[in-house]
Amino acid sequence: MGLFLRSRRDAVAPAQVGLPTGARRRAPGLRRSELATLAGVSVEYITRLEQGRDRNPSPQVLAALADALALTSAERIHLYRLTKADTGFHCMGRARPGREIRPTIQALLDQLEPAAAVVVNRLTDVLACTDGYRRLMQPTGALDGEHYANLAHFTFTDPRAREVYPDWDHLADQLVATLKQGPFRADPEIAALADQLTITAGAAFTDRVATVPNLPAATGVTRVTHPEAGALRLAYETLDLFADDDQQLIVHLPADPATAAALDGLAGHRPGNLRAVPS
Repeated sequence: MGLFLRSRRDAVAPAQVGLPTGARRRAPGLRRSELATLAGVSVEYITRLEQGRDRNPSPQVLAALADALALTSAERIHLYRLTKADTGFHCMGRARPGREIRPTIQALLDQLEPAAAVVVNRLTDVLACTDGYRRLMQPTGALDGEHYANLAHFTFTDPRAREVYPDWDHLADQLVATLKQGPFRADPEIAALADQLTITAGAAFTDRVATVPNLPAATGVTRVTHPEAGALRLAYETLDLFADDDQQLIVHLPADPATAAALDGLAGHRPGNLRAVPS
């Protein structure tokens, strides 16, 4: 929670909340004293929250902090959940990550062809995908694996990933944020994967665990250097499935006409089958 609060404080420009911007400012965003004033609490209390020495702020304090930091609805929910993360309660209990998809989800994937769409569980295991996704990612090595391909494992441990993703650092940040959602190491399955990545990836993983806030972006643009199609820009949307599924559907669409034409080429289609979306 402290890491999340610090990252949000750094992201708020003083001008956004009516504060003067001086040349001598060292903080990239709000100072602790400024956040304390806006939220109506003491600087010492903000310090305790950010250092993890107070993990149970009242709902009134959470609301004041959320207002002062101009948090989005998703960020407000996430902040509330973080205050509950140390109770030892995990909503998934000891449930194993879902590795089967419902027939209706498979039917939905079929309808999304030829778009590149994939269903993953909370470990980032690839459970099912469209032929479009397979054409896109199979040549990169991301779908290699004895049982289930794992996106986090590929990104952190396969040397090909840094060639495939020009913005590898950003993608690695997003994957760590995804794994850190919820209880993180209180989830035995996530803890086992984190232990594996700690050993195999080292500081590239552990440094991010210590510094990356646990709230990944649900949408954005990913750049891919494809072995066959060259440079691609893919707009993605992440959709949470029914809670009992414990899965996400991620859809990738071409972010520019050149990428649309390249994906059509991979599919053996004439240009125009896939249309670029504004990004």
